[in-house]
Amino acid sequence: MNIRLALLKEHSKKQTNRIAAFIETDKQRFSELMRNFLGNEYRVTQRAAWAVSVCSTRHPELIRPWLKRIIVNLSKPSLPDAVKRNTVRILQFISIPPSLQGLAAEHCFRMLQSIEEPIAVKVFSMTVLLNLCKAEPGLTTEVRLLIERQMPQASKGFVSRGSKILKELKKIRQAG
Repeated sequence: MNIRLALLKEHSKKQTNRIAAFIETDKQRFSELMRNFLGNEYRVTQRAAWAVSVCSTRHPELIRPWLKRIIVNLSKPSLPDAVKRNTVRILQFISIPPSLQGLAAEHCFRMLQSIEEPIAVKVFSMTVLLNLCKAEPGLTTEVRLLIERQMPQASKGFVSRGSKILKELKKIRQAG
């Protein structure tokens, strides 16, 4: 299967699952998918994002060598929302190495406080920041303030996730 052509052929859950099944645990095939994901073709990167997320969920070991690149990729201007959303979705479930935690936190803080980011990007960023607070409790106050500031005018999804995150942040503060 030519992964790029498969991405362009159709954008559906069924096609995404076909691509993920084709890749399975093959590192070379996953590398081909990642080259598409990190590329500059809007439609290809957007569609690859979903497949990367599915593959990473099924086989987290595949994404580990790519962590630095996907975190750095978040600094690209005009990055498709799908790429941001799926990147932070992946980061929620991965142990981020200490050497990348600062950069990951920087991007998640930026996306969480942006009024232009979609709700999914914001709520996934909240969870990544919560996980980083477990390693670096000094971040809890800043994360808490950012969430609380947005709660009054936020969507139900943001409020729901934000309330859960605030409870967890309180536990971290009390334990520290």
